[in-house]
Amino acid sequence: MKLLPDALRSGMYRVYESRLVQLMDPDRMPRHVAIICDGNRRWAREAGFDDVSHGHRVGAKRIADMLSWCSELGIGGVTIYLLSTENLSRESEELDALMQIVPDIVDEISHGDWRVRIVGNLDGLPNPVADRLREASARTDGLSGMNVNVAVGYGGRQEIVDAVQKLLSEAAANGATPAEMVDAVSVAGIDANLYTSGQPDPDLVIRTSGEQRLSGFLLWQSAYSEIWFTDAYWPEFRRVDFLRALRDYAARNRRFGK
Repeated sequence: MKLLPDALRSGMYRVYESRLVQLMDPDRMPRHVAIICDGNRRWAREAGFDDVSHGHRVGAKRIADMLSWCSELGIGGVTIYLLSTENLSRESEELDALMQIVPDIVDEISHGDWRVRIVGNLDGLPNPVADRLREASARTDGLSGMNVNVAVGYGGRQEIVDAVQKLLSEAAANGATPAEMVDAVSVAGIDANLYTSGQPDPDLVIRTSGEQRLSGFLLWQSAYSEIWFTDAYWPEFRRVDFLRALRDYAARNRRFGK
C-alpha cells in the first residue's frame, strides 16, 4: 500500500481536526481535564534511544501543546501528572534527569497566561528543585487564565491521608471534642482539604500509552470522572487524539453514580 506524503497527511488531519471542532457542543465540553502523561520511556526505547530521559524531554514539549489546545477550546482547568511518589524511587540517572526536566516544564508554562498550581508533596524533592517549582507557581499568582495543576511528588492515597490529617489538626487546634473530630471527617471536610480544594473535580481523565489504570492519580476527585485511554505514547499524542477524546466524552451519558 502506497503511503501518503507527510504534507498531504498533515493537511488531511488539519481538515479533520477542524471538522471535529465544528461539531463540538460547547455545553458538553469538560470543565476540567486531567492527563496521565505515560509512555515516555517506552517511546524512547522503541525509537532506538539508549537514554530514556530523551523520551521525557520530548514529552515535555508536548505538555505546552496540550495546554494550548485546552486553552483554545475554553477548558477552564487542566491537571498534568508529571511525577508520582513512586517515580522518586527510579534509577538515579533517570531521576536526575527528571529533576531537571520537571522544573524546566513548570518554568516554561509559568510564563503564559495560566495560573499554575503545584499539587503534591514536595518534601521528597531536592530543595533547589522544590524551590524552583514554588517560585514558578508564585509567578502566576493573580493571573485569570486557565488553571493548571501540576502533580509532582504526587500520590493519591497520600493526598487523602494529608487531607484527613489537616482536617483533624485544625479541629484539635479549635478545641474539638473526640466526637466533634469524628463528625468533622466528612466528604465535604476532606474535599476542602485536598491539594485541589476549591476546584471542580476532573470531568475527563486521559491516559496515554495503552495502560488502563489510574496509578493513584486523583483517586478522590476522579470518583465520577469519565476515563479515556489511548495506545499512543505521550510524546506522539496529537491534537486530533485530544479532539477524539473530547468527542467521545461528549457522547457519554454521565450518571455520577445515580
